[in-house]
Amino acid sequence: MAINDTLNLRQLLAPQNLRPLAAPLLIVMILSMMVLPLPVFLLDVFFTFNIAISVMVMLVAMYSTRPLDFSVFPTVLLVTTLLRLSLNVASTRIVLMHGHSGPDAAGKVIEAFGNFLVGGNTAVGLVVFIILTIINFVVITKGAGRIAEVSARFTLDAMPGKQMAIDADLNAGLIDEKEAKRRRKEIAQESDFYGAMDGASKFVRGDAVAGILILIINIIGGLFIGVIQHSMAVGDAAHTYTLLTIGDGLVAQIPALIISVAAGLVVSRVGDEGDVGGLVIGQLFSNPQVLMLTAGIIGVLGLIPGMPNLVFLLLALSLGALAWSRRQKLAEQAAISAAAPQAAQPASPTPESQEASWNDVAPVDVLGLEVGYRLIPMVDKGQDGELLKRIRGLRKKFAQEVGFLSSPVHIRDNLELKPNAYRIALKGVEIGSGEAYPGQFLAINPGRVSGTLPGRETKDPAFGLPAVWIDAGSRENAHALGYTVVDASTVVATHLNHLILNHAAELLGRQETQSLLDHIGKDTPKLVEDLVPKLLTVSAVQRVLQNLLEEGVNIRDMRSIIEVLAEHAPRTQDPVQLTTRVREALGRAIVQGLFPGSAEVQVMALEPGLERILMQAMTAGGEGGVIEPGLADTLLRQTAQIAQRQEDIGLPPVLLVPAQLRMLLSRFLRRAVPSLKVISNNEVPESRTIRVSAMIGTQG
Repeated sequence: MAINDTLNLRQLLAPQNLRPLAAPLLIVMILSMMVLPLPVFLLDVFFTFNIAISVMVMLVAMYSTRPLDFSVFPTVLLVTTLLRLSLNVASTRIVLMHGHSGPDAAGKVIEAFGNFLVGGNTAVGLVVFIILTIINFVVITKGAGRIAEVSARFTLDAMPGKQMAIDADLNAGLIDEKEAKRRRKEIAQESDFYGAMDGASKFVRGDAVAGILILIINIIGGLFIGVIQHSMAVGDAAHTYTLLTIGDGLVAQIPALIISVAAGLVVSRVGDEGDVGGLVIGQLFSNPQVLMLTAGIIGVLGLIPGMPNLVFLLLALSLGALAWSRRQKLAEQAAISAAAPQAAQPASPTPESQEASWNDVAPVDVLGLEVGYRLIPMVDKGQDGELLKRIRGLRKKFAQEVGFLSSPVHIRDNLELKPNAYRIALKGVEIGSGEAYPGQFLAINPGRVSGTLPGRETKDPAFGLPAVWIDAGSRENAHALGYTVVDASTVVATHLNHLILNHAAELLGRQETQSLLDHIGKDTPKLVEDLVPKLLTVSAVQRVLQNLLEEGVNIRDMRSIIEVLAEHAPRTQDPVQLTTRVREALGRAIVQGLFPGSAEVQVMALEPGLERILMQAMTAGGEGGVIEPGLADTLLRQTAQIAQRQEDIGLPPVLLVPAQLRMLLSRFLRRAVPSLKVISNNEVPESRTIRVSAMIGTQG
């Protein structure tokens, strides 16, 4: 039994178990100091601890690379303020009870601050204390609180734009869901941090006011107690208690000043490239011209008669030496960069001396991206081009969402393009182009912005939305106005992703189909062997998969697709009919993609008379069907109008038709209304409720 008790005690006292108790114990200890008398030695210990913790907080604030690295700072600010007030109460009790016994009545720390720092002069001590309080209250705390207040407001205003930017990166495949959640959480934490800092700064301001009031109360109370209770002379009582009170105030006000400086450092920093010290040294002393001009000005001032010539000239020489050293270092770096070894290029014979060979026949790239010379850094592996990483992410996201691995994107520079232009080609044919400006950001108007931005007006190349190219300094303002702000590499990557998704069917070639079947065959070899080549050829499977991709149906569920093809291939080899059977098998996934969750299926439908006419045309025209030109024009116009109304009210434009008409109408309406999805009655699961929200008829 004793052994078990010992083990339990050891587990309870383990560091990992004591850590959660540290904060509650500290708060209880601080509050107890307000009501329980403290020995003088403990008071010295706690005053020293208060100074040490304030210095530690300031150093952590200086070495944090971004505000959220010190997210607990508002809580630390509150706890340290409470600690100082508790120490003020404890020291006041000792000063008033034992102050008549001498200057060391309240401990060595208060005595040192009262005698050593102000020389035992009460007038000097009062002036120093008031100056420190004014600096803390009027300058540092007020400024830090104002910065925190403005930052909190702008951060909150910018949250919708930042959230939309995260969604855009997620949809473009640049980040995964886990990274998107992390970024959303970080944005929320940033807003909460600045809001907490705005509130916490009020504690510091209140602490400064409390320090002045405590000083006045202690002097008056000490004078009364010393004269009335201890029969001290008025002068002796005033000197003793004033000196003790000033020491008490200084020993609390100096840590408060340090904490306020730390708060200002946290909320006033911009960027997250490094700690404050490194940024100051790197940005303030990096330009040799600035250092040389400053040295010249200080040197001229040092030559004026009556000035402290030695100090000025010594500082001018130091700055001049620093400028010369910095200039030499920059020159050496430039020389090293210019003399970087170039890869030896073997001498090659001239084209005229070579015979033509099959090596001269260059195959056409399935996917190609050509860029102007100003966009080369975005795709240069040696310069860690951001666009290369995004393209790799695009291919991975495409494979996960669509169901097969597309061909790699071949990137090359093209001097015939404009410097900031790019061109996207599919099998050598241009399918998209645009312009991007490295170093700038594209502010896209999603339709609900609250203002305009200065910059180069354009359109989002992927979706055609109005947009503006802005400088980096206008980014936060654009977020606050409701714009979706993305960098240049994201613009190109999003455009490329949009085009790849729209041309997925063309990217699925014979080789990709065979690779897909081989991949599925690793897990279900028998299933693939029974289909290819026994029942269908690879080209027939490819055609069915392309039919699905052309209508926006992903092919991730290859197991179901192969099973349906294996079931119906003995009766028909027609890719259209096989596609119909596959779509019916995938109906639940198709409808789920259009209408997520268990919401009712709100669709457009054909007026019965029009449906009957189209069925007759289908019967008379055979497989392809023939629609009278006037009817075709009316059908296209009405479908486009009603589909637009569906999108305006937030519904996907989906047309529900009989299975016999689905393929005909899908092909016929696709070019006029690219966003329209045509589904058949057989594809809607029985568990889903259908509601017709619009009718397409022969009359307007």
